[in-house]
Amino acid sequence: MAYDTYKLLHVTQEGALVTATVDAPPINVITADLFAELAAFAIELEADPEALVFVLKSADPDFFLAHFDVALLVAMADAPNAPTGDVNTYHEMCNRFQRMDKVTIAQIEGRVGGGGAELSMSFDMRFGVLGKTVINQMEVPIGILPGGTGTQRLPRLIGRARAVEVILGAGDLDAETAERWGWLNRALPVDQIDAHVSALARRIASFPPEAVRLAKQSIEASALPLDEGCRIESGLFQTLLFSDTARAKMRKFLELGGQTREAELRVAELSAEVAGEG
Repeated sequence: MAYDTYKLLHVTQEGALVTATVDAPPINVITADLFAELAAFAIELEADPEALVFVLKSADPDFFLAHFDVALLVAMADAPNAPTGDVNTYHEMCNRFQRMDKVTIAQIEGRVGGGGAELSMSFDMRFGVLGKTVINQMEVPIGILPGGTGTQRLPRLIGRARAVEVILGAGDLDAETAERWGWLNRALPVDQIDAHVSALARRIASFPPEAVRLAKQSIEASALPLDEGCRIESGLFQTLLFSDTARAKMRKFLELGGQTREAELRVAELSAEVAGEG
C-alpha cells in the first residue's frame, strides 16, 4: 500500500508494521477532514494484506486527539434529521479498527478526549505517559453523550461504575489511574514510551502472521458466551496447528532447547528466536 493520499496523517510502513502520526494543528481536533482521513485510512489498512501491526501516534506532545469538532456538532444540531437506531459512520470506523485482522496500538503521549478517547478504546492496546497522558469524556457537560461507541466500550473496558464516573463526572483521568483501571495497558515514563511501543510492535510483527491474526480473532470471541467462544477457539487452534508454518516453528522451538530447564527460564527470548526476531 502507498498510504500517500493523506494530509493530516503521516504514514510509514516497514514490512508488516504500519505507523500513522496525526498532525492536525493546533490541537488535533477531529474535524470533518481528519475524520474523513481516519475513516479512509482504516479501510485502506484493513485491506492491506502485508500489514500486521498498526501504531497510531501524534505529532503534538500535548494532544493525541482532543475530541470531535464541537462546531461541526453544532452545525449538525442546527439542521437535525429524525433520530434513527442505525450505527453511525464513526461507529463503523471504530469497529473497523477493532475487528480488522491487524494488531492496533494507540501511543497516547498527551491529552485524549471525547471522540479521540472513543477511537482509542477501539484499539487492541493503549499506552500512555506518566504525568502527561490525560483522558476526558467531555460530552455530558455540553449537553450530549459519548456517541462514538464510548458508552458501550468504556463499561466493557473499566467496568460500569467507573465508566459512569468518567462519563457523567467528566473529570480528567490521569495516566496512573487509567493504568490501574485498565484503560491503559501501561503508563510509562516519557523517555520510555516510544522504545517500549516500538519494541512490542516490532516483536508482534515478527511472529507468524496467521497466528497473530487468528489469535486476535479468537480473543474477539471472548465477548460471546463461554461455550461458543471455546468452540471458535478450538476451530482456530486446529486451523493453525495443522499448518506448515506451525509444524516448522514448533520443531524449531524444540531444536533451540524448548522444554529444557535452561531454555524455559528464558522462554520469552526463546520465542523471539523461533520467530526469527532474535
